[in-house]
Amino acid sequence: MTNTFYEFFSPVKIIAGLAALEHLPFELSTRSIVRPMVITDIGVRGAGLLALMESIFSASQTPIVVVFDDVPPDSSLVAVRKAAAQYREHQCDAIVAIGGGSVIDTSKGVNVLVSEGGDDLLQFSGAHNLKRALKPLFVVPTTSGTGSEVTMVAVISDTEAGVKIPFTSNFLLPTAAVLDPRMTLTLPPFITAATAMDALTHAVEAYTCLAANPMSDAYATAAIQKVSSHLLDVIDNPQNADGRLALAQASTMAGIAFSNSMVGLVHALGHSVGAVSHLPHGVCMSILLPYVLEYNQSVIAMRIGELLLPLAGPEVFASTPFSQRPTRAIQTIRLLRDNLHARCGLPRTLQESGKVRADQLGAIADMAINDGAILFNPKESERVDLMAILGNAWSA
Repeated sequence: MTNTFYEFFSPVKIIAGLAALEHLPFELSTRSIVRPMVITDIGVRGAGLLALMESIFSASQTPIVVVFDDVPPDSSLVAVRKAAAQYREHQCDAIVAIGGGSVIDTSKGVNVLVSEGGDDLLQFSGAHNLKRALKPLFVVPTTSGTGSEVTMVAVISDTEAGVKIPFTSNFLLPTAAVLDPRMTLTLPPFITAATAMDALTHAVEAYTCLAANPMSDAYATAAIQKVSSHLLDVIDNPQNADGRLALAQASTMAGIAFSNSMVGLVHALGHSVGAVSHLPHGVCMSILLPYVLEYNQSVIAMRIGELLLPLAGPEVFASTPFSQRPTRAIQTIRLLRDNLHARCGLPRTLQESGKVRADQLGAIADMAINDGAILFNPKESERVDLMAILGNAWSA
């Protein structure tokens, strides 16, 4: 690695712990912010999480000026424009995003419009089309999976055209991320499992893809260890705040890792499965991960074998012969999926999901072969390879 060039960039401040939310008003005050806008969705409001945030801010000298809670399940250009109009109407000076990936992506889009002016978000789509810093954006995740609180990416739907538009820029990175386990205590077991497997996949692909580097490796392996050590216990004990915090930290660590080393074939296929069959992203990741690792094993067996340590712990790692570690690592992921299926019904195959049809696999492969993530996969793929992986993932 000494002769390999890489870059690593992670400027987002992390505020984490059981009382992390109470520190947020202070963070705003240190930046002379006096008119923050909250962007969220009705699910967050219905879970009582918005009320907690409002009570914290009402006791501070920085009251929330306006709350926009009309974010749809898939972020949209329409929602971005509506929220930006409210931001301008109330003369806000910062955004606080409270929610999952859709809320965070919406907030990033709003920040572009209120910082750059106008309503044409599409002119900034693609990679690195923003040329200056945006207004302050603080993110409070309510799921532990996407890592969006520390990524430079947003995906926003153009519902009229029926497409999802990617935005990538270092200026999309939030100012700070607040990880407070109280914000995920109400997550149902199925969503807890699916989002955690999303984080695990981010970390595994960050470690095994072509752009992996020593810095991203450290974050990736730490994230894998936290998911492996805490996920099943959180499923069994949903009010375990320490476990919830560990999963939130894993999501953030994995987000930092893959932002600096990229993802690969699991995501290329997962994006396509989601687009064709509307299977939730975390479920796609959980289903596809072991099958892609098996496909990649012939070229990166050692790297996969190294993952056995954070996945299963030092005793299992030390007692497993070197040549068996790659297979044992994949088996450990399969066992985790089996346990999650038994506890909360998380599907292990595409057929088991009930949302993917066998006659859709060809369309999924056609779409995945053109997905940008495939470029970073350690093993090259043709359509026939993708069909074989999908076939294994269908009913294996």
